[in-house]
Amino acid sequence: MKRPITGVAAVSALALTLAACSSGGGGTDEETPGGDGADYAGETLTVWVMEGTNPDSDAFFDEVGAAFEEKTGATLDVQMQPWASAHDKFITSIAGGTVPDVAEVGTTWTPEFAEVGALVDLTDRIAEAGLDGDLVGGLQEAGTYDGGLYGMPWYAGVRAMIYNTEIFEAAGITEPPTSWDDLLAAVEAIKTSQPDVIPFPVSGDSQYGLYPWVWGAGGELAEQDGDTWASTIASPEAVEGIEFYTDLALEHGSSTAAATTWNEANALEAFQQGDVGMIVSGSWTPAKIEQDNPELFAKLGAFPFPGKDGDVAGSFLGGSHLGIFEESDNQDLAWEFVQMMSTGEFAQKWAEQSGYFSGQASLVEAQSEAADPLQQAFATQMLEGGRSLPVTPAFGKVQGAKTVETMLQSILSGSASAQEAAETAAASMDETFASAAG
Repeated sequence: MKRPITGVAAVSALALTLAACSSGGGGTDEETPGGDGADYAGETLTVWVMEGTNPDSDAFFDEVGAAFEEKTGATLDVQMQPWASAHDKFITSIAGGTVPDVAEVGTTWTPEFAEVGALVDLTDRIAEAGLDGDLVGGLQEAGTYDGGLYGMPWYAGVRAMIYNTEIFEAAGITEPPTSWDDLLAAVEAIKTSQPDVIPFPVSGDSQYGLYPWVWGAGGELAEQDGDTWASTIASPEAVEGIEFYTDLALEHGSSTAAATTWNEANALEAFQQGDVGMIVSGSWTPAKIEQDNPELFAKLGAFPFPGKDGDVAGSFLGGSHLGIFEESDNQDLAWEFVQMMSTGEFAQKWAEQSGYFSGQASLVEAQSEAADPLQQAFATQMLEGGRSLPVTPAFGKVQGAKTVETMLQSILSGSASAQEAAETAAASMDETFASAAG
């Protein structure tokens, strides 16, 4: 997932700019021919795609471009964009009326761009195509703003747990944990059998490592009431999850003091050294381990985040949508491309080549059935526990301020209790929500 870095001023400026535009939803059915198989000979569809997700994207889009031209008669112009500068480029292009027809949009950017009127509501098109019951729930939720679906689910990644099977076997652990009690038992078994091993590092600089325990206890990060949002991270359920996670380090000796400032990359680096039992990992990580450390990959196992009492806990479902811009003069042609990319053959190929999962639920289920045990664990996590963050542009500011990471580190360092730190974080979130609403 890539998080937005914009502020209220940028959003306000975009809203004013878009309000001044007279073209409105350029590209209506009256302006361009519609319908499947329509002849768009001579037209060019401009598409922005973020670079780096698919290592073989040139060959992929050569194939897509040929199929797209054969189907529609139109030429496809795919322009790769670096993630690091993409958000600012979107802001500038929206304000200046120089947007592409279609773009890959990070899931946390979609509500932001929808709020200012930059994206087309795809709800009716998705329903007419018979796809509204076949989208991955977490991606669909993340793309929904004010009742409309502004981002077509394209691909997703999810975090679960990976573990060193050799360390588990030496500890006498025969099955991966499926509840909090199981996880605590595994930690104790590893500590007893292998004192030099870190059972499970609690990374203080990783917000995504915390959320499954909040959700696993029945808590939420924030809730919407009408047009306003309020933090719920200090609720009893959320604090129970926060306490369980941080107490793994503070009370059960699962972690190491150094992990107070670790992010996911630091945890992975420690895991690859072979003396860490298990870590939080993205579904894209095993492929990296296979490339960097084949010996460790041979010992790799995975399991979904355990909920408190044995169910699958929630895990943030990051990834990308495909969005059509209101300024596009080729919205029907754009929808032809969006369907081609997000469903069927090309959606499946993209998922296979990139190591992510498709945004079409039936394809994910097929991937899961054919997958190896590692992939199955992540697919189960995605289908049974994929969750979105609060769908409001204001949550991007919460992330930018590292509110959750600050909360975690204050607990792990001993400067605040879980309840105290959660209340401080909640107050900060509420101030951000109120500022955005104002």
